[in-house]
Amino acid sequence: MSSQAENSNLVKFSDRLKHGRALAEDVWSIYNAANLPADCINLGQGYMNFAPPEWVTNAAKEALGTVAANHYSHPKGRIRLRQALKKVYDPQLKRNLDVEKEILVTSGANEGQYAVFTAFLEPGDEVIMFEPFFDQYLASVTFNGGIPVYVPLHPPANATGQFSSEEWKINPDELRSAITPRTKMIIVNTPHNPVGKVFTRAELEIIAALAKEHNFLVMSDEVYDTLVFDGKEHVRIATLPGMWDRTVTVGSAGKSFAATGWRVGWLFGPEYIIKPTLAATTRIVFCSNSPLQEAAAAGLEEVQERKFFETQTAEYAERRAILTSCFDSLGLPYTNPEGSYFILLDISRVKFPDDYPFPPSVLGRGRDFKACWFIAIEIGVSSIPVSEFYCIEHANIGEVYARFAFCKDLDTLKHASERLEKLKQYIV
Repeated sequence: MSSQAENSNLVKFSDRLKHGRALAEDVWSIYNAANLPADCINLGQGYMNFAPPEWVTNAAKEALGTVAANHYSHPKGRIRLRQALKKVYDPQLKRNLDVEKEILVTSGANEGQYAVFTAFLEPGDEVIMFEPFFDQYLASVTFNGGIPVYVPLHPPANATGQFSSEEWKINPDELRSAITPRTKMIIVNTPHNPVGKVFTRAELEIIAALAKEHNFLVMSDEVYDTLVFDGKEHVRIATLPGMWDRTVTVGSAGKSFAATGWRVGWLFGPEYIIKPTLAATTRIVFCSNSPLQEAAAAGLEEVQERKFFETQTAEYAERRAILTSCFDSLGLPYTNPEGSYFILLDISRVKFPDDYPFPPSVLGRGRDFKACWFIAIEIGVSSIPVSEFYCIEHANIGEVYARFAFCKDLDTLKHASERLEKLKQYIV
């Protein structure tokens, strides 16, 4: 009888798994709770440890009690949700959205993005992405035959103490030089994961001008659009002159309602983008989760009356303040985010022993991988090394930082901050 090892080599898997880093042991596996001490506080992964609002989860329960919501939905999404999206986003996008042609519900924002790539990328088409980038972009692009082109955001040089995420800058010359005749699309993530940057109107105008000049699409990933702090203006690139016609805007119920496991997302765009994307998503998943679409619709129907997003943003600002106060005490530079729920802490001065017993999964990776492992084991708080979100050539930029998520309840963040105070003994 053949051994399992022999059978595994009978049929070769596709090269696309290699190009998309899908086979590599990713950062989420390395810093998984199963690999860390049982009492380690997880500030690495960006999911909440608190429930969605009760009035939204009650809507999910009600939907499960109906017949229709337990069966297939239209691939476009349930009409109630599309109408609720229109109500909330018409004024924000400054349009009278057509619920049949310009709104598409997807199985999470990630699947929606994947469907756009499936609909528009030909083999060899290039997709520009700003670094650090959300790691799913890479596989989604390469699985669909695209070639990623990386343009780094530049943090301020010699930063000390707290500095704003706005100080991570685009170099317009670098962006322009990344454009070739094969450029099909650029991904703009604002508010940005993991930097927390909210792109300024001037920055978006630079991107818009290049998109129009060179005729490429803009995928505007705005899943953190309800989490913008300190009165910062969130500008939607689709509202800039001439940009509705070449922009697909991405949103998420998971980020909006603290329900990341629901996997309900949406896309807005002109019919010529939405129609082929609908054709793609119909063949990828056919339709999205019916009862949780109903729950998301119920949530959106009431957010304005309840002032839910305003209240939620204030609550996240309070969570952010707990971590920033801790980092101020440590005396390490960090990025104060204008949006999203991540803080980047400069860990370049965290000293660990040269002979520390790191696991093989961390060896051979960036210094930030070691620092994050050391902090998780010795301090009891996990974070994510930011070099994971860069290409090899630019990984040195990310090696300086660890990403901490503050989408946790106040008690967890306070407990984590108390533990992080012990990091002082390892700072040089």
